[in-house]
Amino acid sequence: MKIAITGASGMIGTALQPLLRADGHEILRLVRREPAAPDEAQWDPDHRKLDPTLLSDVDAVIHLAGVGVGDKRWTSAYKKLLVDSRVNGTSAVAHALAEAAADGRQRVLLSASAVGWYGDTGTIPVEESTPVGDGFLADLVRQWEKATAPAADAGVRVVLMRSGLVCGRGGGVMGRMLPLFKAGVGGPMGSGKQYWPWISLPDELAAIQFLLTAKDISGPVNLTGPTPVTNAKFSHALGRALHRPAYLPVPGFALRIALGEFADEGVLAGQRALPQKLVDAGFSFQHPDVDAAMAWIAS
Repeated sequence: MKIAITGASGMIGTALQPLLRADGHEILRLVRREPAAPDEAQWDPDHRKLDPTLLSDVDAVIHLAGVGVGDKRWTSAYKKLLVDSRVNGTSAVAHALAEAAADGRQRVLLSASAVGWYGDTGTIPVEESTPVGDGFLADLVRQWEKATAPAADAGVRVVLMRSGLVCGRGGGVMGRMLPLFKAGVGGPMGSGKQYWPWISLPDELAAIQFLLTAKDISGPVNLTGPTPVTNAKFSHALGRALHRPAYLPVPGFALRIALGEFADEGVLAGQRALPQKLVDAGFSFQHPDVDAAMAWIAS
């Protein structure tokens, strides 16, 4: 397959490319800047511009681009940037694919999304059929997913990858947590009772590879580990893997001071999200429980 990727320089995109090439796929990286290599092409997500001819010989698009949700405090300007970076880029990809699809070629769009769709679900398990929740993140994801509609309407198989907390050895949630836990000052956040829908980076990548060719799967798919745990259990598992204490709680008020509004929706809230579609399709997790995932991170 020839696969176009947006967000190729991020944690997931960087790790995914060599795996796809090892599978024999050809990669086209869509970049904002002037192309600097034969496997790059320029697009302008801010202005919803992507030349459909770039996708004329493309079989799949893996759309990962978007500003980091927890990178900065949620000012009104940054919240607008979070929405625009997702909706505008996704709209550009979806419309370009819709035009390219006029040739009748079978194509697939794997579009990044997030379990933030569900809002704060407490202890209630949620699956892909669960309706959208409340809050800024839920509304952001609703708009983000809706922007893929032109591609789906044109006959492209669209998969909405609702990722949880992707746990790698650097970057993402672990980029912030590992230094603290290695120093022995990590611990639960707030009450620690909120569910964290984690997934190891290897399983995230394997799920994306799986969905590329899973022709019967479309719509929302939870990319989360099969056994979500509370933040307290997550923290203790990381501490055990690193052989460090992990019982020093971070009070909710301190998180709100440090992170602002993001603390309530992105850290102190949670989703007990289950990857039901992946499980039903026979996907096999390399790290089926949080202890296995944390052991891999610490290795």
